[in-house]
Amino acid sequence: MTVTPYEGSLPPAFAGLELSPWLQKALLESGCLTPFPVQAAVIPAALAGQDLCVSAATGSGKTLAFALPILEGLGRAASHGAGRDGLVKALIIVPTRELAVQVGAVFKALAHGAAWPVVIRVVHGGGSVNPDMLALRGGADVLVATPGRLLDLASRNAARLSRVGYLVLDEADRILSLGFRDELAAILALLPKERQTLLFSATIGQEVEAIAASELRSESGPPLRIAVEGLPLREGVPEAGLTEMLHVLPADTKGPFLRSLIEGMPESDRILVFASSNRRADNVTRKLVNNGISAIAFHGDLSQASRTEALSEFRGGQVRVLVASDLASRGLDIGGLPCVINYELPRQPLDYVHRVGRTGRAGAPGLAITLICPEEEGQLRLIEKRIGRRLPRA
Repeated sequence: MTVTPYEGSLPPAFAGLELSPWLQKALLESGCLTPFPVQAAVIPAALAGQDLCVSAATGSGKTLAFALPILEGLGRAASHGAGRDGLVKALIIVPTRELAVQVGAVFKALAHGAAWPVVIRVVHGGGSVNPDMLALRGGADVLVATPGRLLDLASRNAARLSRVGYLVLDEADRILSLGFRDELAAILALLPKERQTLLFSATIGQEVEAIAASELRSESGPPLRIAVEGLPLREGVPEAGLTEMLHVLPADTKGPFLRSLIEGMPESDRILVFASSNRRADNVTRKLVNNGISAIAFHGDLSQASRTEALSEFRGGQVRVLVASDLASRGLDIGGLPCVINYELPRQPLDYVHRVGRTGRAGAPGLAITLICPEEEGQLRLIEKRIGRRLPRA
């Protein structure tokens, strides 16, 4: 297929992909002039119809890596366009509401100047299901969904999945760790066998491997496995630009020490602090505010509106510190975040990787500080064993 290039000038890495003119224009307008490694590796293989199992760190640019080939494939199909049969053409499954909104925004930005009216729907929990049912009445070219809400819609025959041609499992390990195993199995059973499947995960353990073995099968052979920027197809390691530091101190000094760390950083720096529970996140936030530090909590007990407001204020600089539970360890794109502080160790060893992956993204420098008490040394050793290295002590 010969594609007429857009009048602008795409960089060679993108120009050689033979993308449709409207996608070429979208890339130029979005400022995507140099593809990240995951994009350079994934896009050509996905355009060729290959099933993929991709190990890539958070913040590596993987959303664009699967959005571009899916939109290109839909545009080339003779029967593209939602509303003709009320079905979903491409399905993107993500673990959290925030990631669903983020991925949907990328698709909408790319599809803005498409040659046909691309229908993109984003559905997730946290509100009434009725608006989602109405929105999906005519089907969707692209549906971005969290597992629980998607299964609810499918059970009501509102999300019709029998003709899905593209499936993306984004943050597959997080989907499993959040307890969506049964929901994911039920969703996969509703999909046609003939489809292209793209699996992305920052960490690939036994459960993700099992999904890859069962779902990434095609007549052309086994899926192509891609590891980006040296990240192995297993538990994963933090980005190369990340500096880690560990402080061991008595429990009753953690709060004052956290405040001294924050006060010693540039006033313009935004800081993401992780706590082990929703209640602890609220307590840490309250103490920071009482000591004159602008902070806001972010966790699963908050309403969707409150979580959206908290992120907006943090991204916009109205508050300096976001205190979060592990809900925020993935699926959030907070650009230019210089520092992450683990006020407490995560309960799951691999969550450490995902927490510190919020900073030092895409090659940018970042600092990850972890505070532990002597009684947490056992838990620390489990984390170090799982990630395969000893964290540097301050």
